[in-house]
Amino acid sequence: MKPRSLLASAMLGTAVLLSTSAHVLAADDEVILGFIVKKPEQAWFINEQKAATALGAEKGFKVVRLAGEDGQQVLSAIDNLNSQGAQGFVICPPDVRLGPSIMHRANQYGMKVITVDDRFVGGDGAPLEGVPHLGMSGYKIGQQVGNAIADEMEARGWDPAEVAALRITNYELPTAKERTDGASDALLERGFVEANIFDAPQQNTDTSSAFSAASPVISKNGDFEHWVIYALNEESVLGGVRATEQYGLAADDVIGVGINGSGAAFAEFSRDRPTGFYATVAVSSTSHGRETADSLYRWVTEDVEPSANVETQGTLMTRSNWEQVRDELGL
Repeated sequence: MKPRSLLASAMLGTAVLLSTSAHVLAADDEVILGFIVKKPEQAWFINEQKAATALGAEKGFKVVRLAGEDGQQVLSAIDNLNSQGAQGFVICPPDVRLGPSIMHRANQYGMKVITVDDRFVGGDGAPLEGVPHLGMSGYKIGQQVGNAIADEMEARGWDPAEVAALRITNYELPTAKERTDGASDALLERGFVEANIFDAPQQNTDTSSAFSAASPVISKNGDFEHWVIYALNEESVLGGVRATEQYGLAADDVIGVGINGSGAAFAEFSRDRPTGFYATVAVSSTSHGRETADSLYRWVTEDVEPSANVETQGTLMTRSNWEQVRDELGL
């Protein structure tokens, strides 16, 4: 190795050592934890970060709320946390495949990490071991969605052979595939026609991306008078609902069921007239924020390592009960 390369390596090692030492000293005086989310503007993640911050105020630790919408922004956020003396962070990653690189950076700084909602995967596609996770069973939540759709179809007297399903997909995200697979399987078990399920691959996980994906699918299959819609979250289902409205379908001809239980659903249920957004499977984002922050705090201060994988359950929220469910789940 050239002398200049040796010097650079030594300087880098010293810098990491100094930053780690500063981190340890900061831990003696104040507990500082990060909370990094991939979509900071979405209500779900806003609730998570607010809940974590509120818990910190109660228990006496600081929560630094940061955005991590791509890999580079996540690494910059971790560097930011280290400069503030943080001992660890909770993260919902923008891409679960970034897990190894994120953990490499966190380990350089001696930070503890918990994932929330989306779980890291390794190079083999399997969950990354050694990183505690709190989320939901995507497949089981998806089954709840599918059964809720089937129940409402029966209540409306729809013939499954005459109904089309808009499956808004994002198969690059394992959580999304688990949810839509669960919904599809539940519908098929309830007599839905597999040939009537149409995929609408979305580029992102928001309403505008889902709208763009859904519109041509609905237009191409205009012979169907009744549509059901499901996806990985509420925003995507709403994009599908907006597409049916643009096409001219009445709300009574559409059954859209989302997942989360956030502001997007509350706004839809609060409209003067019902829309095709029939329901959502609500999970407490507030609970996710509090529980992960609390687990990380105990891990840092008491050396109590969290469970490897904790899965929460969902509750069906409709226009008729959304306020009650919101209060019960603390949303």
